[in-house]
Amino acid sequence: MQKTILITGCSTGLGNTAAKTFARNGWNVIATMRRPVNSLEKEFPERIKVVRLDVTEPQTIYDAIHKGIKQFGEINAVVNNAGYGFGAIFEATPMEDIRAIFETNVFGVINVLQAAIPYFRTQGGGTIVNVSSSIGIVAAPLRAVYAATKFAVEGLTESLFYELESQNIFIRLVEPGFMTTTNFMTSPAARHADKDIPVPESYKLYHTSFMAVQDAPPSGVADVNHVAEQIYLAACDKSTKLRYPAGPDAERLINIRWSKPDIEYMEEMCHFMGQTSWRNAIQKNQ
Repeated sequence: MQKTILITGCSTGLGNTAAKTFARNGWNVIATMRRPVNSLEKEFPERIKVVRLDVTEPQTIYDAIHKGIKQFGEINAVVNNAGYGFGAIFEATPMEDIRAIFETNVFGVINVLQAAIPYFRTQGGGTIVNVSSSIGIVAAPLRAVYAATKFAVEGLTESLFYELESQNIFIRLVEPGFMTTTNFMTSPAARHADKDIPVPESYKLYHTSFMAVQDAPPSGVADVNHVAEQIYLAACDKSTKLRYPAGPDAERLINIRWSKPDIEYMEEMCHFMGQTSWRNAIQKNQ
């Protein structure tokens, strides 16, 4: 029987690639996005239906589910992919930006879950894949707010992993590392915040040093096609596996987190994040 999946955030990047991956593997795809464009439908006219969905507007989620069922008969899996991140010094980040990213990355996921879980329960089962990030396990400097949203998704998903088992609903976490297609941005408010908030010079040196590491991770970047394949694998897998790291840096970072005592982990992460470089830079400027 042909299966159907609903994926959020399909206009570009990982969501767009994931939609194509499922279509190529014979799935029907409800490709959702805030501002629909029909390029996916044109490429896969028999497999993909593009529908408007904004994860911060619950009614659009229910409407998308209804339209998908009307088009394909049922939905077997959902991928929570929509989200974004930004890098900023925490104390220079306006609360409006913090609330906005939580609305999408956390409450948006919750909105989709609250719509999908009752449907899957009535149907007799289904699979949910939440796209988290390696930063949801291994936090990084200048990513405090983004990390907080992904830690929230990790905790939410792990709790639901146990809670939904009796309903025959499988829930998974795909944890990509850094991707060149990652939806990272700096909002106008965050970009100009340091003009209004006094930021220590040491922070600015740290920012320069860390961004050099971030832009070229020592372990390499994650290939978006590989991450999409991990999403596909997670959606198809009926085992008890919860987490699917995706990308060389994600695999390395997660291995560091889980294989070492806390003190050793922190020391290795300081080295990995370029901590030595910025400490030396500060000393030279004192």
